[in-house]
Amino acid sequence: MKIIGIEHIGIAVKDLSKDAPFWSKVLGIDRSKTEDVDGQGVITDIYNTGRGKIELLLSKYPDSPIGKFIEKKGPGIHHVCLQVESIDDSIKALKENKIEIIGDTPTIGAEGFKVIFIHPRSAGGVLVELAERNDS
Repeated sequence: MKIIGIEHIGIAVKDLSKDAPFWSKVLGIDRSKTEDVDGQGVITDIYNTGRGKIELLLSKYPDSPIGKFIEKKGPGIHHVCLQVESIDDSIKALKENKIEIIGDTPTIGAEGFKVIFIHPRSAGGVLVELAERNDS
């Protein structure tokens, strides 16, 4: 598995109109895009620092993963995403090392990345997302 770098930090929010101005106006980070990722039940608001992104995550449905997270823990850091060279090689290496992943195959996340999540039980209590840029 080859890690390219930190892709983004995912932050669960209750209200984009209230939370986004901190990132865009106070910190002055340009919003690169807002995207509806219906398969994950989330709207992402992405801010690119030039050396990694902040991804604000707004639940579309109460029973989505972000909706459940906010209900249980409140708003805040949801996950750390690492960009990998190959999602398939990464999944194979995780399975060989008996690392618990959520799902068996990658899904398509924001910005078209192929993604898989590592369960917090295998990563010191942190939800880790691995993402491969999908240039096709």
